[in-house]
Amino acid sequence: MDLKDHLKLIADRATKLKEQIQTEEATKNAFIMPFLQSLGYDVFNPIEVVPEFVADIGIKKGEKIDYAIFKDGKPTILIECKHWAQNLNLHDGQLLRYFHVSKAKFGILTNGINYRFYSDLVEPNKMDEKPFLEFNITDIKDNQIEELKKFHKANFDAESILNSASELKFMNELKHLLQQELSNPSPEFVKHFAKQVYPGMVTAKILDQFTELTKKSTQQYISDLITERLKTALSKEDDKNVENSITEETSDNSKTETTEEELEGFMIVKTICRQKTPITRITYRDAQSYFAILLDDNNRKPICRLYFNSAKKYIGLFDEQKKETKIELTSLDDIFNHQKTLFLTVENYEK
Repeated sequence: MDLKDHLKLIADRATKLKEQIQTEEATKNAFIMPFLQSLGYDVFNPIEVVPEFVADIGIKKGEKIDYAIFKDGKPTILIECKHWAQNLNLHDGQLLRYFHVSKAKFGILTNGINYRFYSDLVEPNKMDEKPFLEFNITDIKDNQIEELKKFHKANFDAESILNSASELKFMNELKHLLQQELSNPSPEFVKHFAKQVYPGMVTAKILDQFTELTKKSTQQYISDLITERLKTALSKEDDKNVENSITEETSDNSKTETTEEELEGFMIVKTICRQKTPITRITYRDAQSYFAILLDDNNRKPICRLYFNSAKKYIGLFDEQKKETKIELTSLDDIFNHQKTLFLTVENYEK
């Protein structure tokens, strides 16, 4: 079981059990210790994972942090835990104080569901105010899992993590900034675009107008991007479905019998399509339920299908998205009535 699978199990457990978890200690046992185990650490080895690690802070003696992960006899990661319902924004100062007096290079603040990873990227030996990695375990993204893998015991290399942490930290901050600007554009953000498209002076009235226009434009642009992604994904899925259906139908050639009518229909399609492409590129594959005519003998390039195995005869034609439409034929000569569609199908594959 890989890290992603382990995290999913922990996320499922957190979703199901959190309402029954009443204490911080129960949060540790139910969510946080399994999380540390998923990273390859032996939570029952007090030399590797030290519970209640003592971190003296100035004149305060005996201050303790929930866990410290040791490597080569030195603390490398400090972990401050809170009850799952606690807001972590109220507790990051506590971890900062522990971090300052420790030689550890990383600090984790967590309530078992939300995790924040800190280091000293801005000022040496002083924990940054903002985490370089933050995620909710019930909604963790693949790119976050890839970053988390660097903290696995088998992969842990402090220098390597620090080299990428700075870039990751600024990327996260930029993403938060973009999210904020796209949902509630600031005057500076609006002016940046308004000045480039509006020919006159950007007055307060124009700024108000462009604030709403900027918001609508960005939302529409994002919507267009999503739509384009979906169209691409659906097109690939259609390609796969066409290929799979042909493969399944042709898997048992012993049950297919190519008829004279099918071959005659093939010759008609060939005669039509030769006006757009060399006839050597037009081939066929006979299946149990239909006769497929292909370009370049490629399952992903069906020109049409002939359904001649029943009392009524049909031709299956394909649009730009490779969606098939069956049309009844009263005779083989009716195939000539679909010359324009066959031309378009071939042309689409040539684009």
